[in-house]
Amino acid sequence: MPKTRTLPVDQAATCCGSVCTDVLSENAAESLARSFTALSDPVRLRLLSCVASADEVCACDLLEPSGRSQPTVSHHMKLLVDAGLVEREKRGLWVWYRVAPQRLAELRAALS
Repeated sequence: MPKTRTLPVDQAATCCGSVCTDVLSENAAESLARSFTALSDPVRLRLLSCVASADEVCACDLLEPSGRSQPTVSHHMKLLVDAGLVEREKRGLWVWYRVAPQRLAELRAALS
């Protein structure tokens, strides 16, 4: 049987390890599951793609490409923010979004 290692809880917050080489801790598995659950919806995946294709995007610019109403887009973006995939900044009346590159890198690494 190959030797496996379990990541300590404090490391799970910054790096979840690879599902191919590590036995994930419970916290690391929950963190990854939250992020992958957020990505499992086609609307959220498309919204993430819109944000990733630009440096940052105003919430108002996500309505047309998604084909969804403002409350629906806000709901989906909140889930992406909560999963750590997107960061938001409020400027006056508008909210601007940008991708969280570190989190995306961690997800990529978890699958490698």
